Amino acid sequence: MSESFAQLAASLSAIAAEFYARGWVLGTSGNLSVVVERDPLRLAITASGVDKGAIKSDQIISIDEQAQVRGPSEGKPSDESPLHIRIAQERRPGAVFHTHSVWSTMLSDLHFADGGLAIEGYEMLKGLEGVKTHEHREWIPILENSQDMWSLAVRVAETLRQHPTAHGFLLRRHGLYAWGKDRAQAKRHVEILEFLFETVGRTRLIL
Repeated sequence: MSESFAQLAASLSAIAAEFYARGWVLGTSGNLSVVVERDPLRLAITASGVDKGAIKSDQIISIDEQAQVRGPSEGKPSDESPLHIRIAQERRPGAVFHTHSVWSTMLSDLHFADGGLAIEGYEMLKGLEGVKTHEHREWIPILENSQDMWSLAVRVAETLRQHPTAHGFLLRRHGLYAWGKDRAQAKRHVEILEFLFETVGRTRLIL
């Protein structure tokens, strides 16, 4: 990778601040990661308990596949690091982003009993990688949340294998995980899915 860790950290900080401004990672919620190396796996990830609207580059830390800090900055890894690690292993993306928007939180609860949320017929679906028509039906799996992140990571891996074309998934009453081949694609997938969640939610309010 041609970029330095400092450049990666600065880019993640800028994306986190943008997501905060859009109301997707309020408080200290959400976490963002970028794959630095594949073998051995190394991720640059936002540290735990950090305000994403004011995050600094030195609050981006490097972790290995056991979620152990490998420098250059000090800090506690996000509690949800195991989920980022497992997604990186299963999907082999360049970046994994997790948001906590109001709409994703509400819809993840409303559709939990269905096992997921189906969205189809919207032009914005074409912003998802590989989707060529608004007639596409996107299935977003919904998993029950847990505080045991390593066990949850196993369920995430199983879900990703069951739904190989999914661009993201929801944790119940929690939020969205989405990824992409690089930061730009992962950011776009978050923007598209968050737009669709809000559209579905607002449509229900006025019907």
